[in-house]
Amino acid sequence: MELGDMGILQSELWKKLTADSREGSRAILRLEKKGLIARKKELHDGRWTYRVFAKRRYSTIDSIVDIPCAFCDLIGSCSQTWIMNPNKCEHLTKWLQTQATSARAVTQSVK
Repeated sequence: MELGDMGILQSELWKKLTADSREGSRAILRLEKKGLIARKKELHDGRWTYRVFAKRRYSTIDSIVDIPCAFCDLIGSCSQTWIMNPNKCEHLTKWLQTQATSARAVTQSVK
């Protein structure tokens, strides 16, 4: 689901899928039983409904496209036994710290 951690209201999902609520509810229950989604009861516009969340997250190339190793001139000689290695690489360390900071910010905004 492109909505990520926000999930989607069941009623909005039916509209996007052009399905009626009866048909959609059955599909949602099957997916929930299989452990692929989670639902959370929510009051929306004065009516009770459910917000649907995907339990699985799929990785995309976007998560690693800017990794410094991809364009490093030393990639052929980079290993644990060489002077230049992933443990000592300043570019990789900086990139990993940036990724960790971004992940923490996302996690905190969801809470």
